[in-house]
Amino acid sequence: MVNFKKLTDKAKQQVDKRGGPDALKGDLEELKGIAKGKGSAKDKAKAAGEALKNPGAKRDDEPDASGR
Repeated sequence: MVNFKKLTDKAKQQVDKRGGPDALKGDLEELKGIAKGKGSAKDKAKAAGEALKNPGAKRDDEPDASGR
């Protein structure tokens, strides 16, 4: 039998570890950008792997909140 309480607690811990819900949403947007971008599947996979190593971080080519 699955212990859903333990499962949800683990999921919450991982979200918090990655910087919270806002950072998680940022990571999702970053991965979507990588997937839609140019390059081979191998290049995209490599970029996605690097992006996931640094939670909540922006890529160099992403504009910040000021649009720069």
